[in-house]
Amino acid sequence: MKRRQEGPGSAGPVEPGPASAVTHGPGEPGSVSPVRRGQMLAYGSGNLSVNLLSQAFATFATFYYVDHLGVDPSLIGVAMVIHGIVNAVLNPLVGHLSDRTRTRWGRRVPYIAIGMVPLAAAFTMIWIPLVDGGTARFWYFLVVVLVYDVLFVVVVLNYVSLFPEMFTTIAERAAAASWRQMFAIVGMIVGVAAAPLLYGAIGWAAMGVSFGVVALAFFAVSLRGSAERVHAERERFGFLAALRYTLANRAFVTYVTGSFLLQLTFALLQAGIPFFTKYALGEADSANSVILGAVFVVAIPMVYVWSRVTTRIGPRRAVLVAIVVYGAAQVPFLLVGNLALTAVTGAAIGVGIAGMLVLLEILLAEVIDDDERRTGTRREGMYFGMNGFIVRWAVSLQAVVITVVLARSNYHNGAAVQPPSVETGVRLMMGAVPLVVLALAFGCFLLYPLRSGVRPRDESAPAPVAH
Repeated sequence: MKRRQEGPGSAGPVEPGPASAVTHGPGEPGSVSPVRRGQMLAYGSGNLSVNLLSQAFATFATFYYVDHLGVDPSLIGVAMVIHGIVNAVLNPLVGHLSDRTRTRWGRRVPYIAIGMVPLAAAFTMIWIPLVDGGTARFWYFLVVVLVYDVLFVVVVLNYVSLFPEMFTTIAERAAAASWRQMFAIVGMIVGVAAAPLLYGAIGWAAMGVSFGVVALAFFAVSLRGSAERVHAERERFGFLAALRYTLANRAFVTYVTGSFLLQLTFALLQAGIPFFTKYALGEADSANSVILGAVFVVAIPMVYVWSRVTTRIGPRRAVLVAIVVYGAAQVPFLLVGNLALTAVTGAAIGVGIAGMLVLLEILLAEVIDDDERRTGTRREGMYFGMNGFIVRWAVSLQAVVITVVLARSNYHNGAAVQPPSVETGVRLMMGAVPLVVLALAFGCFLLYPLRSGVRPRDESAPAPVAH
């Protein structure tokens, strides 16, 4: 872990400088030194840990406790609702605490260094129930998951908050984001695809230990590539002032609204594919892996392509192009009738998804840079925290959308044969509904006021108020 020295700050807003602003505009290629690429690789590897833990938990925790341990599904459902609420609320609280932290080792790194071992241990303990009986296992699950929630938010929010201050030009951010998202996709594939192979061969407990050890190892590697700069800035925001000002920031509001809508389409894609496979294609469940595999296999190399596009034309224009590509790739769901063509459709979707994976965090970094120029305060924690709080509700809305579509399509749960209207409804859900959502997201990013770090002219910064 390294700390970078900044020059002294001022009592007023900080002007763009080498360590606080995006210094390459659209069309400026920029360059990244081999040393910086090594740092990007090390730092980015932590995203494998993030996605390995989150995807394995989201995909298999409920299945393990309900199907294998025999806990009442309604009790696990209650626990998961509590988990979702706690996780959402923790994001801005932990983000603000991180922003206000001052230690000789930095603001973010101490939380990661102290929290990564307990986080790996808490994840492991989810898969090693130490009690017997349905009610006892429910309480065990709830307590362990809440501990895991707290540690996950503390470690991961501080990890992602390092990104905007470590990488300050468009070229650096595009390259670093591409590495981060490559590791994210690998972590996602391992967490979802490798888990059944592992728990089938060595058992659930050993799977939990294996994933915990791997996650800890990559967090440790990422910590070696992490750096913070020394901050000299004026009085800091109190929590309510920070929350109020964040939500009044026009750049952030347009960004997070667009991000929420994009996350909604991602959630619809993942949750909707099993319905599409079964009712539109008439294929077995194994076809789900083929389609999702096509998405992610193509997305891995395409994140590099999108990093180059972003460096050349700028983040805002690049995300608009990515949305158009992603939307166009959804249309074949209305027509395709076999697995091969659906896999091709998945590959095309992977091209668009890769762009948005790279670009969303670059755009949020621009919002944070602009906020610092106007306030003299770096507030990555609050911005990433509020972003996490808002976008996680996309998963809940996705469940509502699917429920409404199936109900309107006369879907009958458990029926051996569904009416033709179900296929029509599923096709519309996969090929038409996302287009409407993406059109709204396109409008949000069209209104996004920042142009490669240029400050909007109609906003002024209030003075931070200590509470």
